[in-house]
Amino acid sequence: MSVEPMICVEGLSKCYQVYAHPQDRLKQTLWRGRRTFYREFWALRDVSFTVHRGETVGIIGRNGSGKSTLLQMICSTLTPTTGDIAVFGRVAALLELGAGFNPEFSGLDNVRMNATLLGLTPAEIDARLPDILAFADIGEFIDQPVKTYSSGMFVRLAFAVIAHVDADILIIDEALAVGDGFFTQKCMRFLRQFRETGTLLFVSHDTSAVLNLCARAVWLDHGSVRQQGVAKEVCEAYLADISDQQRRELGVGSVSSPTTEPAAAERRPTRVLDQRLSYLNHSRFRNDIEIFNFSPDAIAHGAGGARVIDVALRDAHGNRLAWAVGGSDVELVVQVEAMTAVARPIVGFFVKDRLGQLLFGDNTFLTRAHDPLPVTAGDHFEARFAFALPILPPGEYSVDIGVAEGSQSDHIHHHWAHDALLFRAHTSSVTTGLIGIPMARIALERIG
Repeated sequence: MSVEPMICVEGLSKCYQVYAHPQDRLKQTLWRGRRTFYREFWALRDVSFTVHRGETVGIIGRNGSGKSTLLQMICSTLTPTTGDIAVFGRVAALLELGAGFNPEFSGLDNVRMNATLLGLTPAEIDARLPDILAFADIGEFIDQPVKTYSSGMFVRLAFAVIAHVDADILIIDEALAVGDGFFTQKCMRFLRQFRETGTLLFVSHDTSAVLNLCARAVWLDHGSVRQQGVAKEVCEAYLADISDQQRRELGVGSVSSPTTEPAAAERRPTRVLDQRLSYLNHSRFRNDIEIFNFSPDAIAHGAGGARVIDVALRDAHGNRLAWAVGGSDVELVVQVEAMTAVARPIVGFFVKDRLGQLLFGDNTFLTRAHDPLPVTAGDHFEARFAFALPILPPGEYSVDIGVAEGSQSDHIHHHWAHDALLFRAHTSSVTTGLIGIPMARIALERIG
């Protein structure tokens, strides 16, 4: 990361005049400051921080903490009351939904207008238009007025534009919260690639997204900087504060450490069966997971020595699953075709959430470490991974598949398919954490 500053915010404050009645505005004008007919509301007070070239900074805080106000002033769409802002380089911003779009214009007209405002020439717009439309992927709706768009289509189009204007600084404000899982994955891949060369200011209520993308974070609380520093430390402090507030609202004391040592752990069976599963699976908390078909057109890269031709989740009888229940035994089956001779093939997978965070995965290397399975051009082979499906929070998930040759530490990627298999958890008993794991025993007992 460079030490060159890209965004410098010093002593920034924003005050709004709030009038109780519409006529009070006229009274204020007539009295020329000799009397006050409004009350002051400070959306921001004395905010200072610096973002350097190549740095990714997350802005977190509750609703009303001043996050959007701060971004609008950085983007020069709002004037500060006091303080200074210096921004170096071309800025592309995705603020509130539909900002900068004319609802009467078509999607195509709005693309041209926004790209022009962001500094592209007509020739540059024409050259990049196919890539912008492919990224947005809204089809024939591109010629319809954007007032007919859904919120997701708004985001697709707006993000596609800012992703293709060669910006030095990207500013994203909660935009990914309304996108579908597949498009969110695409945006997260772009942002990870962009942060290698550009500067990113990312606002989100989702601390998982901030941790996934950002090295540093700034926590705003009631318009002031409560804490800034390493993203992990700031997010942990923010979540702890939210937890403390919830406990106060519920009238519950703080959590204390146990004063006695727990008894020695009992021996656990190899296969842990959640004691609550039979109840959960007959209630509204059953973890119903919808599984979509393998996408052969998934974004992929690699040397091309092999290609994935099918991916499926199957039950114990080998049947392809369209629905599954969290906690049940499944088998992920990956079928591959060798395009050239591959001496030591390895097949692996990663399961990711909608933000691209890796939840779990594995590969076949250790299984075949001492007994390689060489294949020749035209051969078909299959990898199978049997496991108990975790309990997943509601949301969208995807599976990346990789086919490589060599070892864990030294290998060639022949085919890596992003989002080869998509699935969606509709209902769940999980309320916290990324996934739920089977509990061998849970007890609540009176001890005194």
